[in-house]
Amino acid sequence: MIERTLFNSDHEAFRDAFRRFCDKEIAPHHAAWEEQGYVDREVWTKAGENGFLCMTMPQEYGGSGADKLYSVVQMEELARGGWSGIGYSLHSEIVAPYILHYGTEEQKQRYLPKLASGEMVGAIAMSEPAAGSDLQGVKSTAIKQADGSYLLNGSKTFITNGWHADLVVVVAKTQPDAGAKGTSLLIVERGMAGFETGKRLKKLGLKAQDTSELFFDNVRVPAHNLLGGPAFENKGFICLMEQLPWERMQISVTAVASAQAAIDWTVQYVLERKVFGQPVAAYQNTRYKLAELQTEVQVAQVFVDKCNELVVQGKLDTATASMAKYWTTDLQCKVMDECVQLHGGYGYMWEYPITRAYADARVQRIYGGTNEIMKEVISRSMGLGAR
Repeated sequence: MIERTLFNSDHEAFRDAFRRFCDKEIAPHHAAWEEQGYVDREVWTKAGENGFLCMTMPQEYGGSGADKLYSVVQMEELARGGWSGIGYSLHSEIVAPYILHYGTEEQKQRYLPKLASGEMVGAIAMSEPAAGSDLQGVKSTAIKQADGSYLLNGSKTFITNGWHADLVVVVAKTQPDAGAKGTSLLIVERGMAGFETGKRLKKLGLKAQDTSELFFDNVRVPAHNLLGGPAFENKGFICLMEQLPWERMQISVTAVASAQAAIDWTVQYVLERKVFGQPVAAYQNTRYKLAELQTEVQVAQVFVDKCNELVVQGKLDTATASMAKYWTTDLQCKVMDECVQLHGGYGYMWEYPITRAYADARVQRIYGGTNEIMKEVISRSMGLGAR
């Protein structure tokens, strides 16, 4: 295998520390969390106590000022264990960066330390019943009132961390007749009148992840909760487009790490499981199939590592991130399917990690922009836009 050069000794020391945290605080409970449909709130506060939330935020806002590779390590470790209910990456590497990059100083001081400690859990509300990948089709509105506040109405769905969320960055139209140019981002807090969390959604996979509906019925959002303040009114769509490449890379990181975990589980299984008097691994079809999968995952890992180098350098472009997201998630689903097949009937039993990983993988090709949208982005970068 090609030696990975992406991480230094400090990253690997962090990997060891976070792996121990996972083994102690997550692994013993994850099956129960899958049954109840959400993780216990304590896993957030314990992560905050150990410095495992918002690590890349500056120290003055409660973070560690770490580079994004620490978060990459965290994503890989969660994927390695199949602990798909933990929403740390969205909280720390999507919600918090929106506030850091676009928020006013008052917003940064007010929210980032609480996100870093786990006192607040963050979510972002983009998708709606009639608007998924098409963010320009958002119907939620936030109409400015005479006192400068915004009256927010609408609903959101498929919201990760939605059940626990204390803070939600909401995408809404502040100028409904202006299309994408009339979009803004508002910070909505738990307890605001008219803001309600709907039912937890029952999903094919990610069963411990608290995915929920959110409803906004005449929620009066103070003017100081417009993300970025007056200068960012009607500029939310630009912010969303700027942050999507990193969001898609996070999906890619998880895809490759999950695929590698599936191969590792399967190698162990076929060495131990006997069919017709010999290990499943003794059959040429088994060996060749796993060799093919490992080769493809190795290729994907090299590409994703290079993309993450570009992330750290601030050079990752939208088209390349889209390539990574589409390619790795397609590969993830292929690997899961083949590994389930090599497990035989046991690959269909929920008690086996490969079965849960198979169910968890399917959504990767959908969220963060469907893979069809990724191909559209890539083709446009090639000068092949629709005419």
